[in-house]
Amino acid sequence: MQAGEKAVDGDLLPDANGKDPNPSGQTEGPKWQKPRLSRKSLMKCCLVKWIIASTTQQGPDSSDSDLELTMVRHQPEGLDQLQAQTQFTRKELQSLYRGFKNECPSGLVDEETFKTIYSQFFPQGDATTYAHFLFNAFDMDRNGSIRFEDFVLGLSVLLRGSVTEKLRWAFNLYDINKDGYITKEEMLAIMTSIYDMMGRYTSPSVRDDSPFEHVEKFFQKMDRNRDGVVTIDEFIETCQKDENIMASMQLFENVI
Repeated sequence: MQAGEKAVDGDLLPDANGKDPNPSGQTEGPKWQKPRLSRKSLMKCCLVKWIIASTTQQGPDSSDSDLELTMVRHQPEGLDQLQAQTQFTRKELQSLYRGFKNECPSGLVDEETFKTIYSQFFPQGDATTYAHFLFNAFDMDRNGSIRFEDFVLGLSVLLRGSVTEKLRWAFNLYDINKDGYITKEEMLAIMTSIYDMMGRYTSPSVRDDSPFEHVEKFFQKMDRNRDGVVTIDEFIETCQKDENIMASMQLFENVI
């Protein structure tokens, strides 16, 4: 986003360079298009880049073909079951698992690993807080670690899920305390963490009040009964009716 420009009404996220997804200021954005199932789309994802790079460094390992682990604390579900539960191919799951096991031999990933990943991909900013929020979104059972199954199920939704599935995942990210509602404070915390990670360090820099403006416009649209919180039904219904929001939701893969 250029310095001095206002956030486009309805936008939830800047792009990977911290710029507004609709810099022209027009009120109508591109219509939602289901992402193509391609390696190129996969490689936009920071988490996928991380594990694919690890796989490349390690080299192929045919013994991982059935997702078997020995001498570890957690053993993932079978490959056939994961393939049925996700939109990844068998070959993709094998590749993802090799990298995951190389980086996380215990079969589990912790929050510090997430922070390391995002500090590598966004060295110009502070990714600590965003990595914390993202980790909590993946850690559905709130036990402080993420299994490979949770990891790939989340990635499948984010990269290849339906519109509703993506929106439900996004709601879960913004609902920091997992009470079923999004407050202004929660939305502002997420938005600020994204700007801290990438938006504040672009050239020219964005204004300090940009996250607040995003949140104010978000609630004007979402909080229909003006009770100060947004429910998942309000979130999904409003997003699906607003093309600008739907366009900005596609940019999630740039910060995941």
